[in-house]
Amino acid sequence: MDDGREPRDSEKIARNLKLILSYDGSEFAGWQVQPERATIQGTLASAIGRLTGENVLPQGSGRTDAGVHGLAQVATFQTSSSVPTGNWVKALNDILPAAIRVLEVAEVAREFHARKSARAKTYVYRMYRGAICPPFLARYVWHYPFPLDEKAMVEAARIVVGVHDFTSFAAVDPDRVERIAQDGSLDHGDHGEARGKSQTTNVRTIFSSDWERSGDQFIYTVRGSGFLHHMVRNLVGTFLLVGKGTLNGEDFCAILSARDRSSAGATAPAGGLYLAGVEY
Repeated sequence: MDDGREPRDSEKIARNLKLILSYDGSEFAGWQVQPERATIQGTLASAIGRLTGENVLPQGSGRTDAGVHGLAQVATFQTSSSVPTGNWVKALNDILPAAIRVLEVAEVAREFHARKSARAKTYVYRMYRGAICPPFLARYVWHYPFPLDEKAMVEAARIVVGVHDFTSFAAVDPDRVERIAQDGSLDHGDHGEARGKSQTTNVRTIFSSDWERSGDQFIYTVRGSGFLHHMVRNLVGTFLLVGKGTLNGEDFCAILSARDRSSAGATAPAGGLYLAGVEY
């Protein structure tokens, strides 16, 4: 029965909001909130708190590492705020630093979750092949002006398409099982695929994997069901060895089958990597 009184915040019906974000990760210690360090998640949470007075921690589709950029990261959070959905983009962008922009905000079903509901993600890695890298690009590409057999790298990229165990390309993480248990019994993957309680498998499905020249840039685009920690950057570092002639296609296949991180190449620099899109 309506008693005419204003409902308390705890009595208001919470909305589930979905945000699409773009950010320059150069000056941030990654997505995940960390004590005394600037992160995307922490900065966004602070902006939401200033706007609504609520203490919320937005959940991203995955955890991008320090220095990695987002073209279309997705985050969700619940709010009892009366701020109209259509006003959130401007309101948050007025508070957030210029390195983080909210592109879209929409109200979604209560059960929708940025990470758990994701079905596929696309990452892009940019390598600058020109002799001199423009200073305004330097933080957003891996400058590699040395000789490479780009055709061989294109062919090697196709090897990873399909369902594979990507242990050879995953960061060594001895605390992974404990971290999963402490974080809702979910494995975020690299920037993350949610998995069941005991499923710490490194098997992932890659739908497409392509290198393409665009002017002075050589660009790797990979779309998959989920990604392990450092997986894309470790793939790029190993493709580079193919381009240098250190490895061939058969060697790459052997590394994939080895399930041994020490057999693969070095981790490519963070600045060239972008989370380009998330599918639901």
